[in-house]
Amino acid sequence: MLMPSSPSHPIRVHLDTDLGGDIDDLCALAMLLRWQPALAICGITTTAEAGGRRAGYVQHALRFAGRSDIPVAAGADEAQGFYRYPRLGYYDEITYWGEAIPAAPGPLQQALDLLEASIESDALVIAIGPYTNLALLEQRRPGILEHANLVLMGGHIHPIRPGYPAWDNTYDWNFQVDTASARFVLEHSHPTLIPLTVTVETALRREYLPQLASAGPLGALIARQAQAFAADEDNERKIGTVYPCVPDDLINFQHDALACAIGLGWREGVVIEELPLHLTERGGWLYETIHPDGKRTRVVTAVDGETFSRYWLAVVSGEV
Repeated sequence: MLMPSSPSHPIRVHLDTDLGGDIDDLCALAMLLRWQPALAICGITTTAEAGGRRAGYVQHALRFAGRSDIPVAAGADEAQGFYRYPRLGYYDEITYWGEAIPAAPGPLQQALDLLEASIESDALVIAIGPYTNLALLEQRRPGILEHANLVLMGGHIHPIRPGYPAWDNTYDWNFQVDTASARFVLEHSHPTLIPLTVTVETALRREYLPQLASAGPLGALIARQAQAFAADEDNERKIGTVYPCVPDDLINFQHDALACAIGLGWREGVVIEELPLHLTERGGWLYETIHPDGKRTRVVTAVDGETFSRYWLAVVSGEV
């Protein structure tokens, strides 16, 4: 259970992220940096790495926010063979970042040390990428995840509500790109899951861009990347105009930011249920089903996505 934060005792947070692909990781980081009362971000580790490329992006984003004091370490790398795909996707650096960003490689053990120290300090650990670092830490130090305060963005248990994209569990990147780690972490911890099936009800909208562009250097960076992402992915045409519950000006979903906010106690329309989850693998995919013999797991099953999306904008813009 999280304790309320105060100016003298802020909530300690560790972010484990694959920032550098889908832009919702950057949106989540910006929200954490602007959260009030202010958080103590005790570490950021990157996962699904490519020689420290993602860690370099994180460090660059932190410089935009004037927060180079936050320790960052590059974690599990695609070259180590953990992932479903041998090379993971990135967007053009010049288009998205405005310049070439130096990579920040480092030994994997440094990332695991940072993650271990955060867990030992009772930090809230929010994983918004594949769970490889968590699995590797548990293997190195068995039992450490048992009492970790852990929030995972991922899962596909109930069907997505009508009016939203009817994605199946294969769209759940964080679970499916490294199924072995996802299953191992779920079996050795007691996390709160924020599944794809509720995060798909959030939105980063084109109408937000003017406000973001005037919200300091990091807000302007998000606006820049959102425009580039809209051009690359064309979600307004492919999703926004197709599904009646999705705004027409959809640029992206706020999967990761929602997970962070719920972990920190945001509760507008949020329903959390304890469900008995049973895990199986079929054809290389991980399936989570409700079964009487399953492990009881906290799962977010409903959320007011529109209210959250506007709350995110207000936080990042410094209005709350």
